[in-house]
This record gives sequence, C-alpha cells and structure tokens, in this order.
Amino acid sequence: MAKSTTPKRPTRDEFELEELGSQLIEAKDDGDERALSVWGEAEKIRGRITVLDSRTRLVHIEENGATRKIPFMDIMKVSYE
Repeated sequence: MAKSTTPKRPTRDEFELEELGSQLIEAKDDGDERALSVWGEAEKIRGRITVLDSRTRLVHIEENGATRKIPFMDIMKVSYE
C-alpha cells in the first residue's frame, strides 16, 4: 500500500491551543475582522468570527457575506493583518 505524501498538520501543545482559543474568543467578542492562517490554505482567510461551535469544533467565519466553517485544529494563527 502506498504511503500518503500529504504533510501532517503540526502538533501543538495544550498551552498553544489554549492561547489560540483565547484569541478566537477575543476576536469573536470584539467583532473585528481578523486574518487566520489555516493549515493547508495558501492564503490567509480574512473575516469576522461569528460562531465558535464547541460541539463540532468548527469556527464560523463570515467573509464577503459568505460563511466558512474551519476546523479549530486547522487554525495555526490569528492576527489583525
């Protein structure tokens, strides 16, 4: 059986994940537009965070009137850019 050649998502420790979660909560509460670096995406995703779904572990981002749902574990960085 051929081995998959897609790179694995980098692992992060509990502290990094907790910090990322805090940044996402702050961004949602502020209502400001943020740029998210997402694993597997060439460009940053820009938009407002509208929902943090703890059940499905998806972050809902509104960009240009459309909503994208991004898995929490795929988000690498939150910034103001």
